[in-house]
This record gives sequence, C-alpha cells and structure tokens, in this order.
Amino acid sequence: MTFSNQKYIALILGGSGGIGLATAKKLAAEGKHLFIVYRDRKAEARATEEFYSKLATEYGIEIMTLNADAADKSTIDEACRQLSTLKAAGYSVRLLLHSVSKGNLKPLVKQAAIKRNYDNETLEPVYRALETEKNKHVHSDFLLDSNDFQLTLQNMALSLVDWVKAIHESALFTSDARVIGLSSEGNQKAWVNYAAVSATKAALEAIVRSIALEYAPYGIRANIIQAGVTDTNSLRRIPGADYLKAGATFRNPFGRLTKPEDVANAIYLLCRDEASWINGAILKVDGGESLC
Repeated sequence: MTFSNQKYIALILGGSGGIGLATAKKLAAEGKHLFIVYRDRKAEARATEEFYSKLATEYGIEIMTLNADAADKSTIDEACRQLSTLKAAGYSVRLLLHSVSKGNLKPLVKQAAIKRNYDNETLEPVYRALETEKNKHVHSDFLLDSNDFQLTLQNMALSLVDWVKAIHESALFTSDARVIGLSSEGNQKAWVNYAAVSATKAALEAIVRSIALEYAPYGIRANIIQAGVTDTNSLRRIPGADYLKAGATFRNPFGRLTKPEDVANAIYLLCRDEASWINGAILKVDGGESLC
C-alpha cells in the first residue's frame, strides 16, 4: 500500500465538513496521518475534535487539529510550527488539500425574474419548474462590490499561495508531494449570486497551474478537481441551491448529485504513487454532469 506504515501527513484546509471531511475519513482509513485546519464555533468545534480523536484511535494514526482561519498568516505559521515537531520524528506532508469555503454569494445587480419561451414540449415542464425555483432567489438588495471579490479571492484562492510557500520553505513536503485545489463548473459558467466565487475558481485554477510548473523541480505535483454539484453546507448557503441541485441531477447521466465521498476517492487516487505523472490537470469528478 502507498500510505500504510509510512509517516505521510495529509494537510487538509477545511476539514470539518463536506469534501474536506470526507477526504479525511478516506485517507484515515488508508493509514494516512492527518493535520486538519478548520474554522468552527466553540460548540461545533467540540464535536469536530471528538470526531477526530475517535478517528485517530480507530485507525491508529496521528491526527493534529487547528481551529483557526486558514487565510490568516498566523495560522500558517502555527501549523508549520506544529508540523515541524512531527518532522523531527520523520513525518512529512504528502498532500495539501485546499478545501476552504469562505466567500460572498450575492448578485452583481438587482434582477428581474426571467421569463423564457420553450420549444421542447417534453422538457418544458421540467425547465419551467427549474426556472420558477431560480426566480425565487434573484431578488436581493445586497449586491457585490470589489471588497466582496477580494475577500473571496483571499480565502478561496490566494491563501493557497501562502500555504504552499510556507510548507515548502519549511521543508515539510515529501519528495513526491501533491497539492490539490477544488473547483466547480462555475469556473466557466455564469450563475446568479456566484460571480465572486466563479472569479475565484478561475484564479485558483491559474494559481495551481503555476504551482504545477514552478514547483515541479522540487517534486511537487499540483492539480485541480472540478467536482460536480455536491450537497454540502457550502452549497446550501448559495441562494437558489435547490435550483442548482435539481438542474445538476437532471443533467447528470447517472441521475444523482456528486457525493463528497466521490471527490474524496479521486483525491485518494491522486495521492497514490501511480498518479505521480498527473500534474497541472483539471480532473472532472462529476459523473458526466458537465457533458450536458
């Protein structure tokens, strides 16, 4: 096995829910040690800490947690300090997963409900139902400005630059490390309320391509996973999430949404030795949802 009996650490940014949590479960089951950075209120944090304590005991692995803002440089410094104590015992970072979800979900402009004509009698009821759901969420008096874009970019894209730089300069990466960012179909498609996140996903993809190119001499591979619409807490915060979920289910060849576990399985595969020649790629993990 690639992970068992090796002192490899998976550093997961955003590990208290969704894809980050599913990845932690998957890698723990494969014998990979974990360092989890998450941001929860005190009550939720207690449950998160208890969960990871049980997970460490169940699989006999090392798990360190840090409840702090992943975009704050003091958090990065503290994580490097703690990881350095493990480095002295022979541990190193095999995976850096950027699964941070903190940004603004607002429209650019106050919109009127959209009315369309449909020319497919069979699909017309489906389209009309989806459009009705969407139109419930297009009205807002809270509009995006440049500050909203900057906050979203810093948390969900630019922070990865700081993390990779700090881990590299602290010599904490393995000789064959993997950096993975998470994107979505909104990287190219325009969705109401998604402009700041869409711009951020495009920026993140550009950043990961550059990491793949410039850090390659140091043995670091960097890739993007473009996940299908996944029913997570982050998705539910998007106005009109039910519309997105219904549309994705309808378009998906398998007739269901992407699950966090689907994405976690792909992340696990990218961490294996056999995936060492995959670098600078955008891997779609959506069951074919983006085909339609």
